[in-house]
Amino acid sequence: MSTIQFLKLPHAADLPLPSYESTSAAGMDIRAALEEPLSLKPGERTLIPTGLKMAIPVGYEAQIRPRSGLAIRNGITMLNSPGTIDADYRGEVKVIAINHGQETFTVNHGDRIAQMVIAPVTQFEISEMDELDDTERGEGGFGSTGVQ
Repeated sequence: MSTIQFLKLPHAADLPLPSYESTSAAGMDIRAALEEPLSLKPGERTLIPTGLKMAIPVGYEAQIRPRSGLAIRNGITMLNSPGTIDADYRGEVKVIAINHGQETFTVNHGDRIAQMVIAPVTQFEISEMDELDDTERGEGGFGSTGVQ
C-alpha cells in the first residue's frame, strides 16, 4: 500500500488527518481549518482552507469531491469537481465551495466539508495528426447515441 504524507499547518493542529469513515469508503473526509466560522450565502462561492499540505506519490492524484449529505441537505457542493491535486503540488489544500441552497450555510472549524479520492494517473505521448481514423459515431455529439 502506498503512503500519502501530510503536514498540518498551525490552524489545523487540533484536527484529525483525513480518514476513511467506513471500511470500503473510496474517499477520505477532509475538514475545514478555520480561525472563525465562515458564512456562505446562497449563490456565493469561496475557498475553504484545510490546513493540510501533502506529498502524493508520483503516478497518483488526489481528487476533491463534494460530500453527498451536504449537497442534498444544504445545496453545498464543490466547484471544479472533481478538483485535481497533482503529485508535485506542495501548497495548502483548499476546496472551492459554492452554496446552491436557499439559505446561508455556516462552515465551522473541523466540519467535514469534502472528500478526497486518490486515483492513479496515466500520462500519454502527444502527437499531432493531419486526420483521425473514422468511427461509427464519427462527429456525433451530445445525444447522438440515443436517449436511452
